[in-house]
Amino acid sequence: MSRYLLFSPWLLITAAYAAEPVAATSPHDLGYSLGASLGERLREEAPGVDIQALVEGLQQSYENKPLALPPERIEQILRERDAQANEAPAPSPTEKAMMAEQRFMAAERAKAGVHELADGILMSELASGNGPHPTADGRVQVTYVGMLPDGTVFDQNQQPQWFRLDSVISGWRSALQQMPKGAKWRVVIPSDQAYGADGAGDLIAPYTPLVFEISLLDVGA
Repeated sequence: MSRYLLFSPWLLITAAYAAEPVAATSPHDLGYSLGASLGERLREEAPGVDIQALVEGLQQSYENKPLALPPERIEQILRERDAQANEAPAPSPTEKAMMAEQRFMAAERAKAGVHELADGILMSELASGNGPHPTADGRVQVTYVGMLPDGTVFDQNQQPQWFRLDSVISGWRSALQQMPKGAKWRVVIPSDQAYGADGAGDLIAPYTPLVFEISLLDVGA
C-alpha cells in the first residue's frame, strides 16, 4: 500500500444476493426506523436541538394532546428558524467532506469489538496472531483489501506481497507496528493518516477515511 499510489489496478466488485422472504415489519421497528431517519436529518439541519423536548412535542402532537406551547408561538419559532437557516451559508464541499468523515468515524467507533489505536486509527481483530511485531523501518508480507467508506473496493492484493513500512501511508505504518505476525485486522484509518486534504487523484477524494482488512503473514528486517 504505497504512499505514492503504487496500487494494483482498480477493481470493481459486484455481489449478487439471493432474494430472501421479507419479514413483516413490527410497529416498533417501523417507529424506530422513522425516528432514526428523522434523527439523521435533524443532526445535520438542527444541531444542538433539545432531544427530550423534541420527543415531548412529537408525542403530544402525535397523540393529539394539548401542547406545551400555544400554536402561535410554535409558528413564530419555526418561522424564525427558517429565516436563520436561509441566511446561513451552505457548507463548502470541504466542510461537507469533513463532516461526512466525522460521522463515519463516530459510527465505526461505536461498533462492537472496535478498539482505538494511536492517532485515531480504529481496529477490530478478525484473526489473532502470536508472532513478532514489525519495526518502523522493517518489512511486512501481507494480503489486504482496501475499501472506501461506502464499501467500494479501491485496492486489493490476495497474493502475498512485501512492503517496507517506511514506504506506506502513516496509518498502515502505525497500525502494523502494533499487529503480531499471523493476525488479521480490520483497520479504519482517518484521512489525516492516509491521503488527507489532497486525496489521491480521482481514486480517493480529500478527507476520505479508508478501511482495510489486512493479514500480516510475515515480518522481515
